[in-house]
Amino acid sequence: MPKSINQKAKLLYIQKFLLEETDENHSLTVNQIITKLAGYGINAERKSIYDDIETLRDFGLDIICNRSRSNSYFIGERSFQLPELKLLVDAVEASKFITGRKTMELIKKLEGCTSKYQAGSLHRQVIVKDRIKNMHESIYYNVDKLHQAIANKKQISFKYMEWTIDKDEKFRKNGVKYVENPCSLCWDNDNYYLISYNSKHKKNLHYRVDRMAEVTVLDTSCEGCEESESFDVVSHAQKHFGMYGGEETNVEMQFDKSLTGVVIDRFGKDIAIKKADDNNFIICVDIAVSPVFFGWLMSLGAKVKVLGPSWVKRELGKTCKKILNYYKS
Repeated sequence: MPKSINQKAKLLYIQKFLLEETDENHSLTVNQIITKLAGYGINAERKSIYDDIETLRDFGLDIICNRSRSNSYFIGERSFQLPELKLLVDAVEASKFITGRKTMELIKKLEGCTSKYQAGSLHRQVIVKDRIKNMHESIYYNVDKLHQAIANKKQISFKYMEWTIDKDEKFRKNGVKYVENPCSLCWDNDNYYLISYNSKHKKNLHYRVDRMAEVTVLDTSCEGCEESESFDVVSHAQKHFGMYGGEETNVEMQFDKSLTGVVIDRFGKDIAIKKADDNNFIICVDIAVSPVFFGWLMSLGAKVKVLGPSWVKRELGKTCKKILNYYKS
């Protein structure tokens, strides 16, 4: 039989048919594969299809045969199984960080990792109440630039945006560019943060990546690389509530035992817990003391008590009194 023009692509088309149109509930017979190839102008004989299937198996494709009067074939093991893809789609749809358009693009790509029949079940529409998607497409390119700068230990420059009461975005410092030494990227409370080392102030600073604009990787090497190399991003995130800066100190707190899960969720399972009595326990943990930390404490009501240091107790008391004064008649 003379070879058609597309004969060299035959093996690739067979792989395409199997990946896109088969799963454990849907298979293709050899005759169906021959018919599909003919649609692309490719002539094939049954024996050559069997040989091609064996070649694809040797290449690593998990092709399973349903044995019957007319054998049919489908893809078994894939790089991602359907439950794994559903988990990834759920994460993408629930993420505030990812724009609506990019969400659909990513889901479309994930659909390509399974058959067209199973792809339809990936639109799960995870409901996250009042979820607001990010509007800046440039954030993905900024993240890539920041990863490059961190890996190559190069400084970065950028402008930083903030919202006005008119719901407009404007640049801080009248658009003057920040120059920072990037240490790490951190995901906290549905937002991406850059943690940088500021050589002028000799401390780490945080920037919301979605508020960074005109990010540029500079040719100059990072300053304070010794500090950034020993930097523990996990420990840092645990200390900083909402990635909000503040004076770091060791805080002793007493919690009602009903809050054990809340404490472990916040500080990790390795946190040292000391029993105070039958109803309460005590922890000591390094905290960046900030209004966000005080807000977290107040959200737990009377079931938490700060035992020390005294200056943290005083600052918390001042904050509570200030709030209380707003509501005095």
